[in-house]
Amino acid sequence: MSDSLLIGLDLGTSGARVCVITPEGALRSEGRAQMADFGNNIRDPYVWWKAASAALYQALSSIDPRTIVAIAIDGTSGTMLPIDKKGKPLALGRMYNDPCEDQATLKRIQSIAPTQSAAHGPTSGLAKAILFQTIPGVAAVIHQADWIAGQFSGTFVSDKNNALKTGYDPLSGTWPDWMQETGVQMNLLPRVFSAGDIVGPVTKDIANTFGFSTDMIVVAGTTDGCASFLATGASETGDGVSALGTTLTLKILSDGPIFSPEFGVYSHKVLGKWLTGGASNTGGNVLLAYFNADEIARLSAQIDPDSPCDLDYYPLVKPGERFPFADPALSPVLEPRPESDIDFFKGMLDGIAHIEQAGFDRMHKLGGPKLRTLRTVGGGADNQAWTRMRKNLLDVPFLPVASKEAAYGTALLALHGIERAK
Repeated sequence: MSDSLLIGLDLGTSGARVCVITPEGALRSEGRAQMADFGNNIRDPYVWWKAASAALYQALSSIDPRTIVAIAIDGTSGTMLPIDKKGKPLALGRMYNDPCEDQATLKRIQSIAPTQSAAHGPTSGLAKAILFQTIPGVAAVIHQADWIAGQFSGTFVSDKNNALKTGYDPLSGTWPDWMQETGVQMNLLPRVFSAGDIVGPVTKDIANTFGFSTDMIVVAGTTDGCASFLATGASETGDGVSALGTTLTLKILSDGPIFSPEFGVYSHKVLGKWLTGGASNTGGNVLLAYFNADEIARLSAQIDPDSPCDLDYYPLVKPGERFPFADPALSPVLEPRPESDIDFFKGMLDGIAHIEQAGFDRMHKLGGPKLRTLRTVGGGADNQAWTRMRKNLLDVPFLPVASKEAAYGTALLALHGIERAK
């Protein structure tokens, strides 16, 4: 296997990334593509596939595709899609942060689902599945990563991490019986594998399209948040990871699972370990709503990260929060706005940092470990002024990451699948 390579494919909010690694974990090549280059609608699954294909072609341009032995895919957690018997999408996808407009469905789920289920909340994957099942000709309701992986394997199955918000029980390893009472058609839900399990070989068409061997294996993937965690190298209880991307996602390695939907906290099981975490609607999306990338760089260079901030912001693009508490009506707080853009920008960074602190505190109060170390991924990880502000607030060691790419973590899953198959 010394000459073999493995692929991780990451579908994010706005683009696709690919990492190709050796069995020793060394990065051999990368590829990336923006969804905006292939269409204006990030909910269009064909835009997902075009971006994924472009990123993959770029990564394969410098290597022999026949040396690839396995691929795994991650996608945005809670993004759902209805398909027909042939796997053709029947509607645009509903994204991870798209709320369900049907309050009756949400109330029914709330009254039936166990308290610890991740199917609760306005962005519930289960609620999306119930809405999609009414579409004529629907044969299955699956997740974003399931559909992309299905393009490679020809089989539309899921993994325990992506299925969590749709109601899957990671403790029993089943779609639980209570789900039937919500009105969901259980026969429309996909078969679920553990992240890192072998699903099957690539199809002949895919092998011909990309130049792969027909022996190449598709391995069950995960969510983008879990993939980002795996990529960092965090491995001990109390090791935390903050993903400062379009939104803010926090995860910490725990001894056992914690489920608290009222606070937006849930746990994934990956490679025999528990990742406790939550995702806030705050993040880089708020910054980009007011400043472009060049302005962010300029303002960041002018900030004094050690001076106190008198503004008490809760930065959101629109009303609604998922974590560290779930409140679909929570309004953004970005006033008063000072005359100085520097002070305004710093206030937003400070507000996001305090939400990060509140998130880790929330998980600790719910029975999780106290934050011991922190690694950071996402675009915000490169902002030195923001990093300094966060260090001052969190007061734990900030450690370097093995990789900042979720695709790297997903490639490690592909490696795990091949190693288990030996």
